[in-house]
Amino acid sequence: MNTASVLAVCRVQQLLPDPLGSVGVTAIDKRPIEGPVKVHKLGIHGDVQASRLHHGGEDQAIYAYSQEDADYWSGELQRDLPAGIFGENLRVSGIETTGAVIGERWKVGLDVELEVTSPRTPCATFQRVLGEPTWVKRFSEAGRVGTYLRVVKTGSISAGDHVHRTFIPKHGITVGQWFSDPTPELVQTLLDAEADGEIRLQEDYRPEFEKVLRRSGL
Repeated sequence: MNTASVLAVCRVQQLLPDPLGSVGVTAIDKRPIEGPVKVHKLGIHGDVQASRLHHGGEDQAIYAYSQEDADYWSGELQRDLPAGIFGENLRVSGIETTGAVIGERWKVGLDVELEVTSPRTPCATFQRVLGEPTWVKRFSEAGRVGTYLRVVKTGSISAGDHVHRTFIPKHGITVGQWFSDPTPELVQTLLDAEADGEIRLQEDYRPEFEKVLRRSGL
């Protein structure tokens, strides 16, 4: 399968005050770290999930963003966007993040295995920290949202590690498709894929799935 690479592994540098946020601080200030780092079920060793109400937990243990999408935003914003500025744990190249299929698996380095779970939904904290007043709207409309990942197999990773896609589900629905157009047909396809044992859906998305299906009368 295709081979890509990790350009940077990032974790929280410091908790920043965020008085308008849900817990008063944010862990979005991620910076690249040197050398191998342990990956646990809740993500990168030493990282912090300040609020697990809207993100975090095992289903969103790691957030990955592609260099290709970062380059797009560098052009749009006319500024440098170094690894970590999107709050990502992994800056990767040569592999789709928004275009990743829900449930696909990545082997990173020698032993870490990750599973694509869901898109990143931009929040007001992200907008405030980045300093772009219409950022939530722009980021959402562009659809270059990156992906959250579940840790299937723990181990160590570092910048320079290869990333191999080891499994791609047959349903074919990508993170970006779910984020941009959560149709009843798309939801049903994902639920069917889970029922067939092909994927395991993120638990806290089930209420949203049910809401989409109710609106359609299914």
